[in-house]
Amino acid sequence: MKKISLIVLLLITTLMMTAQQKALVIIDIQNDYFTGGNMPLVGSDEAVLNAKSVLEQFRKEGLPVIHIQHISDRPGSTFFVPGTQGVEIHSEVAPLSSEKVITKHFPNSFRETELQAYLKEQGISDLVICGMMTSMCVDATTRAAKDLGYNCTVIGDACAAPNLQFNGKTIPGENVHEAFLAALSYFYATVVNAEDYLNN
Repeated sequence: MKKISLIVLLLITTLMMTAQQKALVIIDIQNDYFTGGNMPLVGSDEAVLNAKSVLEQFRKEGLPVIHIQHISDRPGSTFFVPGTQGVEIHSEVAPLSSEKVITKHFPNSFRETELQAYLKEQGISDLVICGMMTSMCVDATTRAAKDLGYNCTVIGDACAAPNLQFNGKTIPGENVHEAFLAALSYFYATVVNAEDYLNN
């Protein structure tokens, strides 16, 4: 009987460890990226709702959730300024008191933060990534994560990008978003939409 109980305990422990191998990383879904903010993105309203649906699933399953919050420390910065409403995480994906919040000052969420140490401590090997901007912090973080050995999934429609200027031309945010997701999907991540991710 004791032997059976020990086997059951080992199985439960193994299952719990397996469940902890996956974490959701929500990057910079902050008020300045929405209408009324200082750096509104194209498609941010749709993106936050898709991020929320994935977040709710992770919470339901009791899986780790990590919120990344960018706080600008650059002189003359026009958004994510400390102490402003714009720097706050959007209410649709606001962290629970039990969820990890990591502050960063660079596009790469691993740079000069505790993210890598925290993931190692939690035994995380697989990252599900969403957030803003697709063309900056999502891209930089996903590439860094892959280089560090993590398996990455990006929820494409839970990310958003800005219109960009280049060579005197305006590149629409939708095109910027799709181009960066296409580039990431070649090697750095599996890119899926929220509905497909939640149904698999």
